[in-house]
Amino acid sequence: MSHLLLLLIGAALANNVALTQLLGVGPLFAASTQLATSIRFAVATSCLLIASSLCNWLLGHLLLAPFGLEFLRLIVYALVIALIVGGTALVMQRKASLLQHRLSPTLLLLTANSAVLGVALLDDDKAHDFFDSLFYSTGTALGFSLVLVVLAALRERLAASDVPVPFRGSAIALITAGLLSLAFMGLAGLA
Repeated sequence: MSHLLLLLIGAALANNVALTQLLGVGPLFAASTQLATSIRFAVATSCLLIASSLCNWLLGHLLLAPFGLEFLRLIVYALVIALIVGGTALVMQRKASLLQHRLSPTLLLLTANSAVLGVALLDDDKAHDFFDSLFYSTGTALGFSLVLVVLAALRERLAASDVPVPFRGSAIALITAGLLSLAFMGLAGLA
């Protein structure tokens, strides 16, 4: 059990996919402009990341590996992610048009989020079993959500601050992300 807890904490803090492995940086900056948007995106990304990682683990170990088709991982995993996002969009379109209107930009960002595909591929490379994969994807989702919400809160605070003109906009966001990355790299001894 301690192995699973260390895997969860290590994936969330010490080996954060957004800050130490630079996966999902584009959607991270796009969704971190407002705190409310970032919370919605964090929840959606976490659900997608865990669901796609587990589906991809099952497909990889029950379909691709027994037939020697590991070279198709990237295509199959990307297809699974697109199917999960597309299925979510269809359900939202049929159930709640207001919710679909609010989350449609989020769905586009989810499809293009390299962190979701990267976690599935990293999970395969580390040869995790099913429970390791569950805890690794959950830790990664928690870590990505934590970074997203913290970065959004910092960016909102910086928007209200007196930032020098050359550093306004993307420059201060990148500097903030760099400092946040240094803070998370200080936790590297945990994993």
